[in-house]
Parts: sequence; C-alpha cells; structure tokens
Amino acid sequence: MDDLLPQDCVARILSFTSPRDACRVSLVCTVVGAAAKTDEVWGKFLPSDYLEVLSRLVEYSSLVFKSKKELYLWLCNPNLIDNGNKMFWLDKSTSKRCCMLSARELSITWGNDHLYWSWKPFIQSRFAEVAELITTWWLEITARISTRMLSPKTTYSAHLILNLANRAYGLDALPSEVSIEVGNHQVMRGTILLRRPEDGRKQPLERIFMGEEERVPRERGDGWLEIELGEFFNDGINDREDVRMSVKEVKGVQLKGGLIVEGIELRPRKELKEE
Repeated sequence: MDDLLPQDCVARILSFTSPRDACRVSLVCTVVGAAAKTDEVWGKFLPSDYLEVLSRLVEYSSLVFKSKKELYLWLCNPNLIDNGNKMFWLDKSTSKRCCMLSARELSITWGNDHLYWSWKPFIQSRFAEVAELITTWWLEITARISTRMLSPKTTYSAHLILNLANRAYGLDALPSEVSIEVGNHQVMRGTILLRRPEDGRKQPLERIFMGEEERVPRERGDGWLEIELGEFFNDGINDREDVRMSVKEVKGVQLKGGLIVEGIELRPRKELKEE
C-alpha cells in the first residue's frame, strides 16, 4: 500500500483538502504520513499573502519556524499586528482568516472626550488599552474592515467583545440597534441588549411571545463577554470593499455608563455539522 503513489503525488492531493483532513489521513500509511508534513501541503493552507501578514506582526523579528506546518500552527494563535491595534489568526481546522479590531480601531462617538470615555489598560486584554464609558446618553460605535483581510467565499459573524463594570447602569434601558453593511449594501439589521448574561431572564415575557427575544452577551471563558452583532458573506469578488459594523442607542435620553469595550472580532461561521 505504501508504494501505490509517490510521496509528491500524495502531497499534491492532500494540498486540495483541509488542515483537519490532512492531519486525519496522515495515519493511513507511512507515505501519506510523510506527505502530510511537507511544505507543499501546508504552504497551500497558508494565506496567499502570508509574507505580508508576517511583516505586520508586532513580534515578527523574533519569529523562527522550521517548516510551513510549524508556521501554520503558530499563526493559528492570535497575534498582534499593525502596531498592536489588531489581532490576526487562522481557524485551525479550515485555515480561514480571523481577526479582531481593538477599541482604538473603532470609531466611538465622543471617544476622545475624557468627560465621556476613558482609555486604560485592562488585565484580561492583549491590547494596550480598552475604552470604558464614563457616562453619556448617546452610544454609537462603528467599525470598518477591508474584505481583503478576510477569507473569500466565507460567511463571517461579527462579535462585540465587552465587559461591564460593577457600576454599569442604563445600558439596557432600550435595545441597542446593530447593522452590518458590505460595500454599499446593508446585509442585516437587528437589536441587542447590553446586560449581564444572568440578567437575560429579566426580559418581559410579552417580548418573547411576540418573537422579539433580544440577544444578550455570553461569557467567553477568557474574562470577557461577547455578543453577536450579525453575519455577512464575503464573496471575495471585490477585495477593496469595506465591511461596516455599528452599534448604537441614540433614541433614548437615559444616561448610561460602565460599558468596557475591547473590540470587535470577526470569525468564520462554524458549520452546523461537526465531524
């Protein structure tokens, strides 16, 4: 069985699969196992512009790797890029791109006014600083990212990564409106409630019965909360388009405070069927 196909032919075949499949079939026989470790296979799983990605890494000068598989696995861990204002990584099983925009990469209304927002380090964050809302009645946060940063022909979900200070108040007096636009097309609109996960049970029953159940944050296990803003499809046809995401509550007059924003994370939508 081991000599049915030469190793380079096996490697060529494996390069058209996925990282998960390449690892699984490597146990079939010695030829397949050896082919599954080659640079020809893992070079196909790396982003086509991986050299550019590497040049944007904050710790690029200290990066040493012996093979493209080793580099691939290293890139599956979140790494700071663009002077530490973004994070980039690959989904380990599919090689799809993931990224996160720090609070400094977001447009926050009155974000630079110290009467309304403060910027400070946060022990659970890998970014240098996060944004904490002191108080305001007008909440508006927007983000932009080029589709070139994302994998083509992929459905992405966008998540606001946040925390709530002990003094948090007024954030869920009204739902916050969320929207996502790709290029000039709005692809989704909806609402979220900025409240602690355990407070989700407090939603009025009449809202649930009317099919208007609101989304609330959930715990991530890393000291942060996240709430999904929505999803969109990156067709990859035009890599110069921008994806624009927004969160806002501007209709009420309720003062609010205590929202801590780390950033917005974009990751490929997982398939419902897990193998």
